[in-house]
Amino acid sequence: GSEFADLSNLEDASNTLIYYAHPYTSCDKGTVERHNGLIRRFIPKGEAIDDYSLQEIIDIETWCNSLPRKILAYHTPDEIFEKELDRIYQTA
Repeated sequence: GSEFADLSNLEDASNTLIYYAHPYTSCDKGTVERHNGLIRRFIPKGEAIDDYSLQEIIDIETWCNSLPRKILAYHTPDEIFEKELDRIYQTA
């Protein structure tokens, strides 16, 4: 979409590589699809997310982000996120 039209300039300005996943190719985004599968344990496909309370959504999010992942060397997403924040704020 047009929201991504200027990403090549962002790559140059920030010295960051941009990866484009094909929208209907699940093999391009395996970790995202795995995470979606975890969420589907609690919210089956076709059910409206509006049927769930904010607390239920928070509980699902907490469970998903506290689950160790092989792709993260058996760390949790929360642990990796906290390490990254520490790294960012130590260099700032």
